[in-house]
Amino acid sequence: CIRDRVSTQSTWEEGQIATAMTLSRMLSATPPTMRGPTKFVIFDIHALQTRFYFQDSILPCLTSAVPLFLEKLKTTHAGEKLGIAFPDDGAKKRFGCIFEKAGYPLIVCSKMRDGNDRVLKITEGNPAGLHVFIVDDLIQSGGTLITCLHALLDKGADRVSAYSTHGVFPKESWRSFAGAGFAKVYITDTIPETAKVVGRTPPFEVLNIAPAIDAFVRESES
Repeated sequence: CIRDRVSTQSTWEEGQIATAMTLSRMLSATPPTMRGPTKFVIFDIHALQTRFYFQDSILPCLTSAVPLFLEKLKTTHAGEKLGIAFPDDGAKKRFGCIFEKAGYPLIVCSKMRDGNDRVLKITEGNPAGLHVFIVDDLIQSGGTLITCLHALLDKGADRVSAYSTHGVFPKESWRSFAGAGFAKVYITDTIPETAKVVGRTPPFEVLNIAPAIDAFVRESES
């Protein structure tokens, strides 16, 4: 997971890479292989413009782990009345077409100004009677997802779960999900240390990223 935000004291520790540009430059120094530039497979990059930070000496390959989650919906949650929610318009633009093509109703939550305050409201779709899954590329503190959870329940959602490819959870912020009201929170193991800890804690379930890597390698070699 390549980060594209400047680090802050509340999120990052001294010695960690501060920006995506710095990491991109380091990766761009990777020597080429006998078959050409080294390929770096990046799952659900947080900001698409980050791909332009890489130099021509390597080949960044942007892909998504969302198909793993779709497969989980089709198996574990088959027969349920499901809906897919996004915590902002950006997430809908990135992932909405995937779920719309799969036939799931879409719901969008957006932050709007209410007097002097900014509140999160449902601006598109109807969650009433559905098991709604909030989908985003990464989870940091989880504050936005928890706010979305309450907004969806207030509008009649039967249950609310979440999916994110990258569970970052700085400062053990995953603890805020315990008792928050989520039926399930799916993440992948792109950050193994975090996945190992939260995977043993309800409501989390960790999806193995290995099948997605294998699928990408087979497709690129075919």
